[in-house]
Amino acid sequence: MSFRLAAYAVCIEDGRVLLACHVPPKGESNWTLPGGRVEHGEDPFDAVIREVAEETGCDAVVERLLGVDSRVIPMAIARAGVEHQNVGIFYRVRITGGQLRPEPNGEIAESVWTSIPDVACLRRSSLVDVGLALAQSVPATGHVASVPVGGLIQH
Repeated sequence: MSFRLAAYAVCIEDGRVLLACHVPPKGESNWTLPGGRVEHGEDPFDAVIREVAEETGCDAVVERLLGVDSRVIPMAIARAGVEHQNVGIFYRVRITGGQLRPEPNGEIAESVWTSIPDVACLRRSSLVDVGLALAQSVPATGHVASVPVGGLIQH
């Protein structure tokens, strides 16, 4: 089984959430939250700020820890063809500056502010739904129920 620790930014402003369009080298594009892999020796708190800057071109500050999500992606649908565990740390983040742009030499084609009700119509990563659920409920445990995958919601 492969493993990845990642940090994700939930940026909500005026009823909109900041989403990034992920275009992998193989497969279909989908919408996700800004964020990604925590590098070896890196603090997830620092990683989420770095990832927002790299993927969106914006400066950000962490407002609070929202929670942690752990999911195992079955071998049959995992990108590398092996069962994969992703542990995501979700932070409420506020954009403080910069200008939205595509990720240079990366897999994020664009980032856009999206009305929260419109998210349901998008082909998206389950991480989006987890992040929004954490931001809306702010559970004391930092954990929300699993998001079923299928239809527009992808791993």
